[in-house]
Amino acid sequence: MIQHSPARPNLLALTQSGMAAYVASLGWPAYRASQILRWLYQERVRTFAAMSNLPQKDRDYLAAHCTIERTSHIQIFSSQDGTKKFVLTLADGNQVECVLIPDEERLTLCLSTQVGCTLDCGFCLTGTLGLRRNLRAHEIVDQVLLAQDHLQARERLTNLVFMGMGEPLANLDAVADAVTCLTDHTWGLGISARRITISTAGLASRIKDVAPLKVNLAISLNATTDDLRQQIMPAANRLHSIQALLAACRAYPLGDRDRLTFEYVLLAEVNDRAEDATRLVKLLRDLRCKVNLIAFNPFPGSAYRRPSDVAIEAFQAILRRGRLDVYLRRSRGRDVLGACGQLGRLETGEGAVALTQIQARC
Repeated sequence: MIQHSPARPNLLALTQSGMAAYVASLGWPAYRASQILRWLYQERVRTFAAMSNLPQKDRDYLAAHCTIERTSHIQIFSSQDGTKKFVLTLADGNQVECVLIPDEERLTLCLSTQVGCTLDCGFCLTGTLGLRRNLRAHEIVDQVLLAQDHLQARERLTNLVFMGMGEPLANLDAVADAVTCLTDHTWGLGISARRITISTAGLASRIKDVAPLKVNLAISLNATTDDLRQQIMPAANRLHSIQALLAACRAYPLGDRDRLTFEYVLLAEVNDRAEDATRLVKLLRDLRCKVNLIAFNPFPGSAYRRPSDVAIEAFQAILRRGRLDVYLRRSRGRDVLGACGQLGRLETGEGAVALTQIQARC
């Protein structure tokens, strides 16, 4: 009978308590757990040999019995506007994308939480893939580590947004573990929770579970009636009506300086009319919030169109007259299918220019 040796543990997949338990099982001092975690997250090492403040015998043991599962195969597509789309090939061969977005003093990384998506929003390319699987916490964090690997000497990530592939609240346990790694100042990346935003397409029943993470919350609304929302976001609307979603938003605990963000993707002659804007003002009037308008970003095979600038400005003007705080989010990375709603395909579209394509095998 063939004896199969157990798989070597991936130390990046361990939580802080898991690392402490593993170190204790080896009879090592408790502080060794924090040392290892700092090497993994703050120093982003890929080998145990690099953990120079560990005894040689401990490094040798880890090298023989453990792994550091960092993504080693990526492609980078650089947009004409400076945006970079990273396509990561995971250990099981699945691919996932994240996007690095420069904007004046900000450098934002848009993170994915699933391979594909559990929802089927018609204006989002990722939704056409279906759900292949949830990402694990270390696969979410690795997107940040990889982006940091490719920053210039003076560049620093200023913001993280969970707005890439997938519905974050459908994978909230892994997202919460990832946020812990990203925000811990002792051994993690030390990113302020106030610089992190988690977006949902409307999983109202799980919105309350975001509050303990102390991050910002964004809700992708996109329609002002259930009939229209059923048309463009059928899965999300079947789970929770607009009224149920807004009730969860009203119950969400906000700090004195905090407010919710509502995202609204404008689709030409679908949800961009004056009556839509007027209804949106009424829906959000009693909520402490701001609204981000996002003009639809086309992708191959979509039946939707991007509204004209005139229609966008008219919609925005009605919201402002209704005393809503409203912003128009500029689309970035459209030429490499890196803009909002465009993630999920490696090819960059007909006529697009991929300025840089790098195969990185680390």
